[in-house]
Amino acid sequence: MLEQKLIKNATVIGAGIGGLAVALALRKQGIDVQVYEKAQQLLPVGAGLTLFPNGLNTLEAISPGIIKSLIDAGSPTHQVNIKKSSGETIFPQPQKLLEKYGQPMLNIRWSRLQEILASKLPKDIIYLNHRFVNFKQDKNSVEVEFSHGKTLHTDLLIGCDGINSAVRQTLVKDGLPRYAGRLSWRAVIEYSHELLPLNQVFIITSNTGKIFTIIDVGGGYIFWSAGMLSEDDFAPSQQVKSRVLQEYSGWAEPVEAIIQATPVDKVVERPICDRPPLQCWSQGRVTLLGDAAHPMIPSLGQGANTAFEDAWELANYLSDCDNLESALAKYDQSRVERTQIIQARSAIQGSRSYEADSDKFLSKAIQQTQLSQSEFEDWLYNYNPHLIREEGRGKRE
Repeated sequence: MLEQKLIKNATVIGAGIGGLAVALALRKQGIDVQVYEKAQQLLPVGAGLTLFPNGLNTLEAISPGIIKSLIDAGSPTHQVNIKKSSGETIFPQPQKLLEKYGQPMLNIRWSRLQEILASKLPKDIIYLNHRFVNFKQDKNSVEVEFSHGKTLHTDLLIGCDGINSAVRQTLVKDGLPRYAGRLSWRAVIEYSHELLPLNQVFIITSNTGKIFTIIDVGGGYIFWSAGMLSEDDFAPSQQVKSRVLQEYSGWAEPVEAIIQATPVDKVVERPICDRPPLQCWSQGRVTLLGDAAHPMIPSLGQGANTAFEDAWELANYLSDCDNLESALAKYDQSRVERTQIIQARSAIQGSRSYEADSDKFLSKAIQQTQLSQSEFEDWLYNYNPHLIREEGRGKRE
């Protein structure tokens, strides 16, 4: 590690799991960090997520010992069951990730993961009720402006504010996300059922373009999500729960029972969207991370995992490089290609064809999407953050 820091401080926009992870990673390198979040409170959200070996190994590198806390709070998956809407099991697949890659497939509530990450940061560095609106930068600093008139100066601005990132819009002005032709509904509820053993995932399919997923996320909670193909532009339902019940009427139990047990205000309805990939995420003293940089169709469950990879690599390039321009260039060079490959695979696996700009999606990415599932998983899950850092140091030397 260099004795002289490239930057003394950094400002993170967004207190989601990517923003909190990069704050932890930067503080580990001795950089002062402040995190600004537009929400007035960090409230539970109706979402679960899956942590795969690449994400778990990266979180452990950022915060040693965290994996135990995550496993205690979540649910390691022992088996994934593919079923028909009639109830017939098509394919029970025991999970072997732990044996093969050294970490499990771990499901956890999004809000519980956020709590665990936030608990490892000083409370006084997270500022709620701060909506980012603009930045201006010169060669020495970035001026950040919030909606209530507050401004601050920082050495580095990191946009971690999701698929609708205001930082990204100020940086690259690429408009609204692209609708991917799928609607989704989701919720997290406390629930148990004799047909739902612990530590298992159920993916229930139909021949009508619909899917229903049930995931044990630990602590007596399940995460369910329902999705359907829809060519129409997204229009919010007035009766969300009633619509889900109608769309999945007649499906084998426990699908209807789960929907019935879910309070109306817990059902989240949203369109599935992504964005065209960027060729670089950084300009001057501003960069992007996670969904702000590379939002993905959620078919591979890699959104959070790749955000943690982003956080680790950004912090370490800032530690290992001689100047900020070089650090951000190396961050872009390393992260853009890998995430484009995963974006492409996610889009294809999610039954989504990219538009006319797909020829810019990297020929290497397209080649990777044609790898066998086993080859792709080896490439994806064998990501080793410590090896990435050593390789980066070797290139520098």
